[in-house]
Amino acid sequence: MSQGCAGRSVVLLGLIILTLVLFTSPVCAWRPWPQNSSNPLYGDSKKFEGSSEFVHLKYHMGPVLTADITVHTIWYGSWQRSQKKIIREFINSISAVNSRRPSVAGWWKTVQMYTDQTGKNISRTVRLGSEKNDRFYSHGKTLTRLDIQSVIKSAVTAKSKPLPINPQSGIYLVFTSEDVYVQDFCRQVCGFHYFTFPSIVGYTLPGGRMISVIGHEVAELATNPLVNAWYAGQDPSFPVEIADLCEGIYGTGGGGSYTGQLMDGHDGATFNMNGIRRRFLVQWVWNHLLNYCSGPNALDQ
Repeated sequence: MSQGCAGRSVVLLGLIILTLVLFTSPVCAWRPWPQNSSNPLYGDSKKFEGSSEFVHLKYHMGPVLTADITVHTIWYGSWQRSQKKIIREFINSISAVNSRRPSVAGWWKTVQMYTDQTGKNISRTVRLGSEKNDRFYSHGKTLTRLDIQSVIKSAVTAKSKPLPINPQSGIYLVFTSEDVYVQDFCRQVCGFHYFTFPSIVGYTLPGGRMISVIGHEVAELATNPLVNAWYAGQDPSFPVEIADLCEGIYGTGGGGSYTGQLMDGHDGATFNMNGIRRRFLVQWVWNHLLNYCSGPNALDQ
């Protein structure tokens, strides 16, 4: 759901869509456990990676994404080739099982643990599909949430090279460039996703955290596409999902204001997992079997 302080909007459309918007405002995050102000390595709790008696993640009998997932991208506005390349490689890394450990594929294994009511797991396969460029801002530089749906409709109904429609396993990522203003983004919330039929997802993100945000929302879409599968809390209009529970946690010992133990690359960049050719910093997700946040770079799992 939202990586922030508001809930999920519901509209009616016939596609699975993940919308991302580049923005530079700070994220407000909510966690269902008390903030830990003590040294996270020497506190009273045995586990710090989100473990808490306040967390009651439940399965509500809805579907999860068990079919192979194809990700189609819409580049709205001005995007550099280097930016596109990084995002493409992250998506391709999700199923790249031969990547150096700890890997993005290892991170996705936690997502795969979630099942539907028949016991079938979320798909291991996440592949990059078709792309559409909207470099001339076909719907302007000021967009409402309904306008974003129009951007998607234009992409799948275009006379020239329309994006394919596959409502069972197609995810549509709409990336709006940083010079595009989107209604309410990074005011009440800095991120959200919401469904149609079967699902539409939306998200905004601050600059520099794009990859982690993509991971956050793809993981939640896979485990709770129709807001009736895996989430904590009593209100389905404001579900606390598997990435919300681990917001801000990237390594062992993470919790409160501490991100956890990370690694430093030769270029000085901090990371916690490897992709096909790049290193990425991606937040952990909730492991319902262990009952705390988990990631491939964990030192004690």
